[in-house]
Amino acid sequence: MSLLLKNARVIDPANRMDQVADVFVRDGKVATIGALQGRVNAALEVDLAGKAVLPGLTDLAARLREPGFEYRATLESELEAAMAGGITNLVLPPDTDPPLDEPGLVEMLKHRARQFDHVNLFPLGAMTVGLQGEVITEMAELTEAGCIGFSQADRPVVDSNVLLRAMQYAHSFGYSLWLRAQDPWLSGTGVAASGPYAARLGLSGVPEQAETVALHTLFELQRAVGGHLHICRLSSAAGVELVRAAKARGLPVTCDVSINSLHLIDLDIGFFDTSYRLDPPLRGQRDRHALRQGLADGTIDAICSDHTPVDDDGKQLPFADAEAGATGLELLLSMTLKWAQQDNLDLLTALARVTANPAGVLQQSGLQADGQGTLGIGAPADMVIVDLEDHWVVSRETLISQSCHTPFLGLEVPGRVLATIARGRVVWERKA
Repeated sequence: MSLLLKNARVIDPANRMDQVADVFVRDGKVATIGALQGRVNAALEVDLAGKAVLPGLTDLAARLREPGFEYRATLESELEAAMAGGITNLVLPPDTDPPLDEPGLVEMLKHRARQFDHVNLFPLGAMTVGLQGEVITEMAELTEAGCIGFSQADRPVVDSNVLLRAMQYAHSFGYSLWLRAQDPWLSGTGVAASGPYAARLGLSGVPEQAETVALHTLFELQRAVGGHLHICRLSSAAGVELVRAAKARGLPVTCDVSINSLHLIDLDIGFFDTSYRLDPPLRGQRDRHALRQGLADGTIDAICSDHTPVDDDGKQLPFADAEAGATGLELLLSMTLKWAQQDNLDLLTALARVTANPAGVLQQSGLQADGQGTLGIGAPADMVIVDLEDHWVVSRETLISQSCHTPFLGLEVPGRVLATIARGRVVWERKA
């Protein structure tokens, strides 16, 4: 099938392109970009004057809740939410039930996803059996089954020797580790960032040292062993400085930040609002400022949604007992645009953090991305049509995800996804 998108504002951060042009798609790939009126014949032509065409977004952290947590969300509901958010590539943490620590579980998940065949799913395998932090999984078999890297999700590794052996094994075979930086003893049972506000609310705190001590350990082991390391959901100003220093020393490190940490601080918790019960916990204004600076200057590579659907039973509890997590797939683009507006950043810089840069992280993880995250000639025609001038209000009615728990409820946000195209086919379209 061929498709011609006419008069669109084509924004492609990977190629530093921001111009009005026509986009011709043939056989699922970008064939030509330019002034094409009358030069090509397409099965479908769409005039997109006043609208923008972007590469499909890549989200580096999204839990779709299968297998094991279907009462919170299903592949059907969350993949539709991803398409409604303009996302065409999703990285899936391994903390399902059971965890993704056996090839059969990964193959079952990918088989389920093939029924929909609209969004590219990239599962992370469990680094240790059962995510227990004790026995390293069969990484080679998990890679054959389709895993792009290995992670402990939000669970720390208590034994540093296990971490060292996992890094040695991963490096020897060219695998990547995707790890949250958190010291188990310092994070403990904390539910909020340590500080005056958590103390005033009587909430157990997680000091920033829980992140920085873990980062020191990770970088020291990486310096000795080698191999690519992706730091998931950085949350503190001190953590940003450590990542900046590690990159300056030449360590092959990438990292991301969630839309939650990018926009919110601990004071937003208010009077025990469990919508703000998140992991990592929200930190102070200084931390948020440092995260934004690090994202703008390239210390932080990408923005992720940290999509973690939670049902009503998990949120309608006292703050300390509530489950951490929030929906985010449909908010990734809008919260990126909001950050760009607030910090007066150009669109190419901002949108690179959800397109070209996270696709680059996948490539550093050894994935043959085949042009993901770009609209370059010959790249897969995975793209999103957006009205950049439109605004919408986040509400239970406007969200498609099975879980509507998000700290951004009631917020007016910029940018409205009108349609998502995967491999040259319109797979999702907003109803009028």
